[in-house]
Amino acid sequence: MNLTATRRYEMLVRVRDFGAEHADLFPAGSLGRKMFAATATAVAALGQHAATQVSGRGAAREASRSKAAARAALREALGAISRTARALALDTPGLDNKFRLPFTYGGQALLNASRAFVQDARPLSAEFVAHGLPPAFLKDLDTAIQRFEAAIREHAAGIGARIAARTAIDAAIAAGLTAIQRLDAIVVNRLRDDPATFAAWERARRVDQPPHARNGAPPSVPPGPVVPPAPAASAPPAPPLAGAPATT
Repeated sequence: MNLTATRRYEMLVRVRDFGAEHADLFPAGSLGRKMFAATATAVAALGQHAATQVSGRGAAREASRSKAAARAALREALGAISRTARALALDTPGLDNKFRLPFTYGGQALLNASRAFVQDARPLSAEFVAHGLPPAFLKDLDTAIQRFEAAIREHAAGIGARIAARTAIDAAIAAGLTAIQRLDAIVVNRLRDDPATFAAWERARRVDQPPHARNGAPPSVPPGPVVPPAPAASAPPAPPLAGAPATT
């Protein structure tokens, strides 16, 4: 979850806990009790989807590494065949044109080229082996193709799981916020004569915002209460100077 979603999640948890602590104020079957239950359901869903998102992110990273390794192995196998084909072209001019490595690193282009290599090299397998490639080089190439295809699928599945989790997180947060919109009216009406409990609701209901510094300046601090200045004390009269006439 991003920071905004995390802050909202934390707020929903506080609201859920407030509803559980003050359940006696909202009778069973009342709309308030139902909205607190909806908030608790949203919190439970968020916890599950957040875990799925983290797991999907880790799976996507691991699949990305596996995909890169499978891609490198496949290109290495193709490189050996392409290099050998240049030697075969000494006897069969133009043969090397059939075994050129793709310039793009796109997965589908690499798979298409790999399958073409298998198809074109099969009738010439004896010549390739005579030039030093292992007897099972075509089988090894097939295996490399399958591993790369599997890595592509795993990578896509990891990304798909992460996207699905993010969508589910957004939906759960939206459901929780809808419930809280109703609670904003219900709780205020119920606690209008209970300022202490209402203050606890306001704290639970608030979405915390991180301080944002501008241009490297420290975050602004809300001003405190304005205290009027104390009146200046009147100064005592100065004593008369020596020799000055006394005033009456």
